[in-house]
Amino acid sequence: MLKINFSLRIISLCLYFCFFCLIGYSQTNNDYFRLIDSADIHIDTDSKKTLSFLEAIPKPLEEFIPGRVAEYYSLKALVHDDFDEYTKYHQCCILAIKYAEKENAFCIAGEASVGLFSNLYFIGNIDDAYKYLNKARDYYKKCNYKYGEVEVQQVDAYAKFLDGDYLGCNTFLLKELKNYKSIKDDAYYYMFALYMLSSNYIYLEDFKNAHKYYHEFKTLKNDTTITKYNYFSFEGAIQTCFADIYFKHKDIDSTNFYLESSSKLTKYMSEDALEDYYGLHADINKYLGNIEKSKIYIDSMVLLNNKIHSKTIEASFDVSDSLDKAESELIAQNRKKTFNRFLAIAIVVFLVLLSLLLYIYFKRQKNKLVNYNQETSSSLTYLKTNNEQLAVKVHGLEAFIKNLKKEVKQISRTECINHQKEQIKDLYKNLHINSSTLLDKSENHLDIMNELNIEFFKKIEEVHPELNKSEIIICYYLFMGFTNKEIAVFLNTTIRSVESRRYRISKKIHLVNTDTTLLEYLQNTFSYTLKNGN
Repeated sequence: MLKINFSLRIISLCLYFCFFCLIGYSQTNNDYFRLIDSADIHIDTDSKKTLSFLEAIPKPLEEFIPGRVAEYYSLKALVHDDFDEYTKYHQCCILAIKYAEKENAFCIAGEASVGLFSNLYFIGNIDDAYKYLNKARDYYKKCNYKYGEVEVQQVDAYAKFLDGDYLGCNTFLLKELKNYKSIKDDAYYYMFALYMLSSNYIYLEDFKNAHKYYHEFKTLKNDTTITKYNYFSFEGAIQTCFADIYFKHKDIDSTNFYLESSSKLTKYMSEDALEDYYGLHADINKYLGNIEKSKIYIDSMVLLNNKIHSKTIEASFDVSDSLDKAESELIAQNRKKTFNRFLAIAIVVFLVLLSLLLYIYFKRQKNKLVNYNQETSSSLTYLKTNNEQLAVKVHGLEAFIKNLKKEVKQISRTECINHQKEQIKDLYKNLHINSSTLLDKSENHLDIMNELNIEFFKKIEEVHPELNKSEIIICYYLFMGFTNKEIAVFLNTTIRSVESRRYRISKKIHLVNTDTTLLEYLQNTFSYTLKNGN
């Protein structure tokens, strides 16, 4: 039992060690999880700070932020989108989808798919763009995102907007506008719809409706569910649209008014809106005869295009390196998962084998205990029976002696000497007969001897089953060192009878015609049994 308890303690210590290792590992991961949480908090207000939090997470990502790698790439995609790094944005969206599928983060996969649709549609890759839009719808359904269908609807409407299908875009948006307005916990959807409606009516030269929806758009300026960056980006784009249309009609005052208003929002504009802004300034200055000022804006357009081109080339190299690193990370993680799976299986097999061995060991110990209890119970029962028989024997002797005393007392009171002699003779005869009946019982003698040394009688019965009970009693008396005369007295028989029985015993166990006597044989064979009780 001490060995078993020691083994169980060792196993318990091992389990505690593994538990504390897991706790330490999880605490280390939580430190990096906090960086992800901090990046998510600042994504709408400070892209540079968001990027600094993300860059502080070491590689490989799956080791330090397990289960949140998709979220990492999704946040990084938004940062690159804010920096107008479309190639890096595209790459991060692809990686976000890849890890989201592994981590079952389907809402992140849906968001990344919508981003890829917009990116691909913008560069004219229509077929691939709609493949991602369909994937986005499926991903949103898997994660039960309540605004998933709204996301897909609006990017589909935006595609019509980019294609110049202003009427088709407006028809769809007006049908769903009330639904968008009812979403109070995220007014972005309503704002985005109003931005497209305002822009569409501007290009359709329906200024009444254009101003109507632009005015409604401006009511969302202080809505807390909308980030300022998105609001000002859309507002700058709308004002640039107004300036473009008024310039086509040579309404220079209105054109300058909207260009002046949009100039305050250039830091929020996307690169395509900023390019339109510089182009309009160049065209209007050229129209007004300000050639030098027009050249300045043309140079700004050239610098912007060079910057975009430079970013694209730089991003292409970064994307290639990042994709290689990401692929290497995936391969390393797959190998690690395979090893961990193998290790887990090995541990399970080891524990099963250990459990089986412990079960077999405990089963054997239990069987030994059961056998020991049975033997002990049998021995105790045997002793109890012999004690009861001995008690009966003693009770019979006590009764015999009591009756004997009464008869002697009666004889002593008899006055007639001849009659007294006759009574004494009868008493002697009765005493001889009754004593023989009480004492010459081999079976009772065997029971009494068994009580003295049970194991001796069990052993001799196993070794020599051919001996009867009276012969076994004689063997025991000899073994205990009694002489033939003493044995004859115990058994109420003659010395010659004892000698005759000893000869028969020697013959049965094949000691006749050997140099070993019966006494020597008994002492050599059963002395260990008497000494050890075994």
